Amino acid sequence: MAEDLVLKNCDLELEVNGRDHHTAELCRERLVVRRGQPFWLTLHFEGRSYEASVDSLTFSAVTGPAPSEEAGTKARFPLSSAMEEGAWTAVVMDQQDGVLSLQLSTPANAPVGLYRLTLEASTGYQGSSFVLGHFTLLFNTWCPADAVYLDSEEEREEYVLTQQGFIYQGSVKCIKSIPWNFGQFEDGILDICLALLDTNPKFLKDAGRDCSRRSSPVYMGRVVSAMVNCNDDQGVLLGRWDNDYKDGVSPMFWIGSVDILRRWKTSGCQRVKYGQCWVFAAVACTVLRCLGIPTRVVTNFNSAHDQNSNLLIEYVYNEFGEMQRDKSEMIWNYHCWTESWMSRPDLQPGYGGWQALDPTPQEKSEGTYCCGPVPVRAIKEGDLNTKYDAPFVFAEVNADVVNWIQQKDGSMHESTNTALTVGMKISTKRVGRDEREDITHNYKYPEGSPEEREAFKRANHLNKLTKKEETGVAMRIRVAQSMNMGSDFDVFAYITNNTAETHTCRLMLHARTVSYNGILGPECGSKDLLNLSLEPSSEKSIPLRILYDKYCECLTESNLIKVRGLLIEPAANSYLLAERDIYLENPEIKIRILGEPKQNRKLVAEASLRNPLTTPLLGCTFTMEGAGLMDEQKIVDVPDAVAEGKEVKVRVDLMPRHVGRHKLVVNFESDKLKSVKGFRNVIIGPA
Repeated sequence: MAEDLVLKNCDLELEVNGRDHHTAELCRERLVVRRGQPFWLTLHFEGRSYEASVDSLTFSAVTGPAPSEEAGTKARFPLSSAMEEGAWTAVVMDQQDGVLSLQLSTPANAPVGLYRLTLEASTGYQGSSFVLGHFTLLFNTWCPADAVYLDSEEEREEYVLTQQGFIYQGSVKCIKSIPWNFGQFEDGILDICLALLDTNPKFLKDAGRDCSRRSSPVYMGRVVSAMVNCNDDQGVLLGRWDNDYKDGVSPMFWIGSVDILRRWKTSGCQRVKYGQCWVFAAVACTVLRCLGIPTRVVTNFNSAHDQNSNLLIEYVYNEFGEMQRDKSEMIWNYHCWTESWMSRPDLQPGYGGWQALDPTPQEKSEGTYCCGPVPVRAIKEGDLNTKYDAPFVFAEVNADVVNWIQQKDGSMHESTNTALTVGMKISTKRVGRDEREDITHNYKYPEGSPEEREAFKRANHLNKLTKKEETGVAMRIRVAQSMNMGSDFDVFAYITNNTAETHTCRLMLHARTVSYNGILGPECGSKDLLNLSLEPSSEKSIPLRILYDKYCECLTESNLIKVRGLLIEPAANSYLLAERDIYLENPEIKIRILGEPKQNRKLVAEASLRNPLTTPLLGCTFTMEGAGLMDEQKIVDVPDAVAEGKEVKVRVDLMPRHVGRHKLVVNFESDKLKSVKGFRNVIIGPA
């Protein structure tokens, strides 16, 4: 009778598996593989070699605290002669003396997560059990049978592997790109993402069911959407929008997800203060990319927050053009969410592809603050019965806006001017390039097209189906040039009279600081012309001067000023309202890289900024981070004041770990100049 088979050790082949599974940066000390694709394993036996005629090898892979074969969280499978698609299999690829080279394969719909792999070796009636090790299984966008399969290698690189990107902010007329360090492969991030899954209420309620459902990217997207905010659970971020962040970190300060996720974990899963929409979206993007789901951050300009699902946002102003009463239904200057790529077997055909997911806590979905995933295609078609949360997302890009003027006697008059258009310049980073891509066409048919009309009918969007009356007098707010932080500048009410009559009007112009979510701050400029004569077929341009001295103390970190004009013609009892959000440009951060950019060789990054203001800058701080360039965020305080027109300069050491293209992201803060962002691409060559 043959002696027992004794396992000396198991080599998880980290290097080759990391390369084959696009997980090299995660596989330095552990095995991380993608489902539906074989991975290598080498067994070293001592005493004698494996003999197929006398030895029986059976493998077991389990995940979660209560694994079961029925739930798909436990698999037992013997050594096979060939790979079997869609099943757990193990096949001998080579044998030399006491060394057995194997390939193991997982189903393309296996639950993702941390697995324990064991081996039962039996010879005749005797057997032994060995723990081979642990491995983490991720979604696989390279596998055609996986629900997250993408057929473009460029898109797979961008939406799963790329660790840096841009988020778009500003205003619809002045879109700004903000660099962001997603850092999904940075040290500890995968463990934090797995801890996030194990902290979610569905896991705490029924761990076995939750782990089983981790096979579905639809389910995972919903869990991550809920867990990035902390409104119902021990989630990552606490939202705040009142510009008072003294007991935490201003949302504008963050330049990456890594620091946020590490703070959450090291604090014992205590909420991190504070986030706003782009921070929630960026952290969700990091977690989903880390788990293997192709994801991107999307910005919708002029985004509606419609609470009662009537697809209508109504503003009421007094006769001086001042907004009446606080509103929870608002038009946000911009709003960010994520899109993730996946099939939707739970929906009708054609609804796979990009799905909108919104982790910013706005409205509850099935009792929880989360939103989506909802097919972007369903939004375009006006199919509001589609899971999940289609009416809310449809309103964000399609709601109608009506402006009412309330007179002293309480009577209401609708502004005849065309209100702003909701859902414009929907933006994301272009694949493989540092440029903005406009994806509005994914959400909306061309304005006025028969397809748009059909979508509105399907959505019962009656307001949009009503033809708006054309008026003979129109007004727009114009700007002369780009406006820089610290400067005085002019804006203009541009009025056209296309009628054959003279109109005598009153024009009131107001400028107020505003947050990106539409909350108004103090006034920083005004003009009131009581008798403005508009001659027939004429144009007039009325300037309003806005002074730095007036806006410097009340400008929020959004750098936005809202200019509103109200044109009243008393004789006709008509009201015309026009407004525009103006973004003030921050100064440029200049970044230089000193030294030869090679792997594992020290580099120096130099960041500098010139003070554009007429007063000194105090409390200046530079913050830098970059996946693959430095292990953790570095903060450099500048002890001295920076005088008007003078340059401030700092240096930090970098130690690039990986060959390839990386981004160094920089944030500058001071008492009067806040949240100035900059970046520099750094290409690292082999040592």
